[in-house]
Amino acid sequence: MDELTRYGMTPAPTAQRPLLGLTILVVEDSRYASEAMRLMCLHSGARLRRADSLTAARRHLAIYRPSVALIDMGLPDGSGAELIGELAEMSPRAPAILGTSADGFAETIAIAAGADAFLLKPHDSLATFQETILAHLPKEQQPGGPRAINQTEISADLIGFRDDLAHVAELLRRNPNSDVRNYASQFLAGIAQ
Repeated sequence: MDELTRYGMTPAPTAQRPLLGLTILVVEDSRYASEAMRLMCLHSGARLRRADSLTAARRHLAIYRPSVALIDMGLPDGSGAELIGELAEMSPRAPAILGTSADGFAETIAIAAGADAFLLKPHDSLATFQETILAHLPKEQQPGGPRAINQTEISADLIGFRDDLAHVAELLRRNPNSDVRNYASQFLAGIAQ
């Protein structure tokens, strides 16, 4: 914990780290996608909190309000649209709520539920990640002056991809009912992209 954080102050964003001082709650069941988000937050200066389900996200939200919520539309215990709707109604509202999915058709659902924006998976462009978030933050939370757009491409560790495949195999082995099969097919389609 640095001196500013210890005394309840947050550091100001900079041109090199435009999300400095922000806390981003990533609600994502894919370890591979979560790793990409972790790297993007690291490069951007943001703190990351991660939840892999609606239930885990609600536990986080009972304790704190993130600066940004990035919510996968397909989660093991329901639709991300449900959580987006809840976040949009909360007071205080998170300054930026974003939906995400590998399915471009989910954008309409996310926006209708109350999301400010949508990020299409895979998450590999640091510039797109930063610009999408910055476009929806209040002016006082944005870096001042001009800044170069960071064209870094982010590549997550393939161990996360392997973990995702093992996760689906275990789900199907334990309980191959139709709900689990539907979730597994949606999950696999997302990580395949």
